[in-house]
Amino acid sequence: MAEPLTLAGCPVHELLERQTRRLARQLVQAFADEIPIYRRLPKEELDGEILAIVEYNLRTIGRMFRDRRSPTRAELAPLRASAARRAQEGVPLEALLAAYHLGARVIWEHLFAGAKPDDFADVLAANRLVLVYTESVTAAVCTAYVEEREGMLSQEQHAMHATVSALLAGDQEALAGVRLAARYLVLAVAIGPHPDERASEPGAVIAGRRKLHRIRNMIQRHADEQVLSVLDGTGGHVLIPLQGAEPELAELVEAVNTAASAPVWMAAEVAAPDGVPGAAHLAREVLEVVQAFRRPPGCYRLADVLLEYQLTRPSEATAGLAGLLDPLLDHPDLLRTLKVYLDSGLDRRRTAELLHVHPNTVDYRLRRTAQLTGLDPVDPGHLQRIGAALAARRLAGPPAVLSVSEPRRRRL
Repeated sequence: MAEPLTLAGCPVHELLERQTRRLARQLVQAFADEIPIYRRLPKEELDGEILAIVEYNLRTIGRMFRDRRSPTRAELAPLRASAARRAQEGVPLEALLAAYHLGARVIWEHLFAGAKPDDFADVLAANRLVLVYTESVTAAVCTAYVEEREGMLSQEQHAMHATVSALLAGDQEALAGVRLAARYLVLAVAIGPHPDERASEPGAVIAGRRKLHRIRNMIQRHADEQVLSVLDGTGGHVLIPLQGAEPELAELVEAVNTAASAPVWMAAEVAAPDGVPGAAHLAREVLEVVQAFRRPPGCYRLADVLLEYQLTRPSEATAGLAGLLDPLLDHPDLLRTLKVYLDSGLDRRRTAELLHVHPNTVDYRLRRTAQLTGLDPVDPGHLQRIGAALAARRLAGPPAVLSVSEPRRRRL
């Protein structure tokens, strides 16, 4: 068995044992003096559980000095349990580690400040053991703390998801006993890919998770209370509790787009808890319209897409409207030119620029469209029917019509 460490001929562990109670109280006072969060802990906790774990640490270090060994897993178990309780209380991990490191420094200075040259070998060995103790404690405390926090977050997220699901489903029984806001800003969200999500696995997965984390954090920063959400990398729903005025939606979506480094579309409605299912359904429909008409990233309300929304509602007239443009299905250049012409505000020169053709080609295509369909894009009286027909085709899922930003670089 290894000889115990000595100082001036006296075993160090005995010096520590004789002073354990007094030194523990000094350390607890030092924690309160130097670490702000400990200053705010209840006195009964400082004088009770905190003092007890400090005394336990001192006795553990004493045994290490006596046996010249590292702490065992069993000896570290009470430290792990204590770290888990601090995590439950919300004590920051950095404060917890600061206390252990402060304790190790104070013990070292207290025991070895008066060491003589003849004690050099044992002081050096004690220094190594203190370092081993600090490494072991740091690993044990961090692991226990993080595991406890992850468990708590998992429970919180499960409860949040359950609340969101119940609100979206209108399940009043599941919401019994849950504190709800008087009103919610209900957001339907669509999220585009981050550039790094095009990378190979696992980089794409990590990029997607980081994007989602930034989006959640940014939305929370614009809310006064805990935001409820069910989101994945492509979108979902967000419920923001409202106490007073709504957040500025333009500012919110701009901040979210910037944080995500990816395009984000939102559709918003406000509702009381019992109106959340209807609001969420309407927001989803508005979002579908926004994306069908290839609106730019932003936050939209029904008022922003009233005409498009009405034109894309299924009815007996929908198929008939879409069918008005069926004669153009074998002429994709005509259909694309018609769409770009309307999107460009009936500006034939702008249409020609976007399609990379001569303005005369645009005129020719518009005349051919009128000949084939009986609808003349140059005639103001026909424009409403043409716009309605294009909207109906979007709803029916016709062959793809290129957007203004994606013209084919080919001439007739």
